[in-house]
Amino acid sequence: MLRLYADEQFPWPVVQQLRILGYDILTAQEAEQANQRIPDDQVLSFATHENRAVIIQNRRDFVRLHQQNLSHAGIVVCSKNLDWDDFTATIHQHLTNYEELKGQLVRITRR
Repeated sequence: MLRLYADEQFPWPVVQQLRILGYDILTAQEAEQANQRIPDDQVLSFATHENRAVIIQNRRDFVRLHQQNLSHAGIVVCSKNLDWDDFTATIHQHLTNYEELKGQLVRITRR
């Protein structure tokens, strides 16, 4: 299963549900990277160093980072969805199409 790194704003209920589905997710809080105002490029660098794709809702900045540098472990940008079950199902549906996310930008929008 894919290795992901959830930034500090990513919804905890979705992280929990994705873990139940078998995803290996490290959160910014667990990595002691939360509440430090770490710049987005450093978030991406940390995730890449950990061989994890970033999963975030900060779409604009991370799309720009992807366009500037394809040497990353993957970026999954998600539109906001407060229906945690639907959000989780949509992410899972998209990510099952990938064996690896290295250098990929995956856009996930609400159904």
